[in-house]
Amino acid sequence: LSHKQRRLKFKLYRGKATPLAGSYGWDAVRAHSFLRIRDSAVTDHAFVDVAHATVNAEIFPKSQRITSRKPIRGGSTLIGRESTSRPPLSPFRVAFQGESGAYSEKAVHEMLGQKVQTIGKASFEDAFKAVASHEVDYALLPIENSLGGSIHTNYDLLLRYNLHIVGEHTLRVRHCLLALPGTKKKDVSRVMSHPQALAQCDNYLRAMGATPESQYDTAGSAKLIKEGGLKKCAAIASDLAAEIYGLEVLDSGIEDDDVNYTRFLLLAREPVGTFIPPEMPSKTTLVFLIDNKAGALYRALACFALRDIDLTKCESRPTSVQLLNYLAFSSANSNKSPEASSARFRYCFYLDYNACELDPSAQAALFHLREQSDFVRVLGSYPSDSQLVGPIVDSIAAIKDSPPQRLQTPTIGDKNKATSPPVLATSRKGDMDRDGQIASMPLPDKTASKLRVGIVGFGKFGQYLAKTLVKHCEVIAIDKDDMSSAASSLGVEFFPLFQMPAFMRRPLDVVLFSVSILSFEEVLRSISPSDLREKLVVDVLSVKAMPKALLKEVLPEDTDVLCTHPMFGPESAPNSWQSLPFVYEQVRINNFQRCHQFLHIFESERCNMIEMSAELHDKYSLEPQFVTHLMGRIIGEQKLRSTPVDMAGFKHAQRLADVTCGDSFDLFFALFKHTPKAAATIASVRESMASVERQLAAKEAFLSAQAEYKQTERGNMLREFRAAIKEATAQPGQSTQVPPPDATSSDRGLSNANPTSK
Repeated sequence: LSHKQRRLKFKLYRGKATPLAGSYGWDAVRAHSFLRIRDSAVTDHAFVDVAHATVNAEIFPKSQRITSRKPIRGGSTLIGRESTSRPPLSPFRVAFQGESGAYSEKAVHEMLGQKVQTIGKASFEDAFKAVASHEVDYALLPIENSLGGSIHTNYDLLLRYNLHIVGEHTLRVRHCLLALPGTKKKDVSRVMSHPQALAQCDNYLRAMGATPESQYDTAGSAKLIKEGGLKKCAAIASDLAAEIYGLEVLDSGIEDDDVNYTRFLLLAREPVGTFIPPEMPSKTTLVFLIDNKAGALYRALACFALRDIDLTKCESRPTSVQLLNYLAFSSANSNKSPEASSARFRYCFYLDYNACELDPSAQAALFHLREQSDFVRVLGSYPSDSQLVGPIVDSIAAIKDSPPQRLQTPTIGDKNKATSPPVLATSRKGDMDRDGQIASMPLPDKTASKLRVGIVGFGKFGQYLAKTLVKHCEVIAIDKDDMSSAASSLGVEFFPLFQMPAFMRRPLDVVLFSVSILSFEEVLRSISPSDLREKLVVDVLSVKAMPKALLKEVLPEDTDVLCTHPMFGPESAPNSWQSLPFVYEQVRINNFQRCHQFLHIFESERCNMIEMSAELHDKYSLEPQFVTHLMGRIIGEQKLRSTPVDMAGFKHAQRLADVTCGDSFDLFFALFKHTPKAAATIASVRESMASVERQLAAKEAFLSAQAEYKQTERGNMLREFRAAIKEATAQPGQSTQVPPPDATSSDRGLSNANPTSK
């Protein structure tokens, strides 16, 4: 980063923050920012530097002024917020993978206490999604086991989701043999558990003479025994599972190897690096890419070795397609050679080191590493050895007097059973949330009812979207033209435009605008903002900054706004959306579950989901879109026709013309109006055509001059050859004067000479 990009100065004066640049308040320093105190101690005019490209500019209430309670790294004076700022969630929610009673849930209680509200998820990715969608506050997930090694799925998910590691915990895994009360160990004939737990207790089971039986989960096995009343059957699970399901512990510590530890990572939406005091032992996890060159990894690790930073782990993983696409794009927009980013196989390196990201030596090492790497991302700086800092400490303190809570989820392993909404279980009646209501949780995606989607604009693209949406939602549509027959064929209820009030009275969850760019503002303003209250409003326009600004201006605050761009259509992707880019920005979301449920439709169709701001989308895609449509329409004007012997290049050109000309001219004109350099691009294309014409004319003139030159040279050679022949055959005393250079007569005379003379 340049000096200007790395610094955003704030001035501290008598415990208050006054911004020196921009309109950000003090809390712009939190979240994704890195802090350091410029002077050795905080004085009245000390400066705080924000050394990160992304600054979270969330502005908190004025009551959250700077006091002298929480430390900022690098200064001797304590600075922080008043204890009244942003009351902590009570209770706060933590997701884990597995059934209730799983080792992951046991790790949650060991690390965060017995009073936290735990929520089991069917998969690791579901836990990531729960945090990202604000369904829960944290997730505790395993990352490595001393016997089984690293859990690569979670490494990949760390790269995919923009979550931060805020803590770690190591759990000593002690397997227990559980059975129904009254069961004798000698009567057990079969033992159920997760395959990995069975493998870790193999010698014990052999000595016992029981038959192992694989199940989807350790705690799930205990649940099956309890629900099915299975006699002569035991489960290998935790002692917590025995407590939850009312089973008897027949034996404990039955694992073959007692060196069985699992390391867990605590994930959150916001980082905690700024809360770590300099003297606290801490750890940082990052991921980076390097080119496949001799000594590249050695030089990358030397960034830390030269500064005496202790590395605790280094592991490689194949690079995801999304990251490779990002690198290919960044290479195309930089002066770097794209060869390094276009390699068929590239690997990410995940690195742990014993230092905080904000330590001066660590910052220097990261700066050095970024000079060598195409991609460096810090996944989190956090305290070591289960210590906690930041908002979670206040949250734990707030619930110390509340009872333990657990969200009872449907059976994960039995997919054939009908699922039911989750129920919040508490140890006593009357547990209330902070608003005084009985605590409730958002329903998981699988149990939520179908969304009701209303499509405004049922033209070609609206019908194209509805064809897939009807598989996941209840869809109704409205258009100014009569599209009732097309709607009926798709199973969509249709409303004519004059029935807009009746259309808006329907209980819609999502209102999707599929109209042209030119008519979007007119259509949006024709609908009363009150009709869109508490709904999710989605646009699918090819430009994004304009509709984003318009939706924020027109719609009330309680209306959710989601800007999307499905970068495909009926011409380019008639049958499948798989691997095609779907760009979106959650502009203003109150109901995260509904928004996530809508986005999950495109994710389930295997779209390449790309979360990107509207402004960045326009910066990256508007000019390429316009150039593509421009060239396609130019080719389309040639009226090309297929032949039996078409080459691949011709087919691609014809395909481009078909796709672009298949869209309306209004779309092309709108791209022209909203692309900043559209006129310059057309002028450049015109100049390029003229340049090609000049090159063709120059080539033609060159070939003509070359032919004329060759003809002149040929005539000269013929005259010299004829003179040489005559000189050789001339009689003594006979003149050998060469006749005038008449090409026709010379050739004729030469051809009429006798063979001997020739």
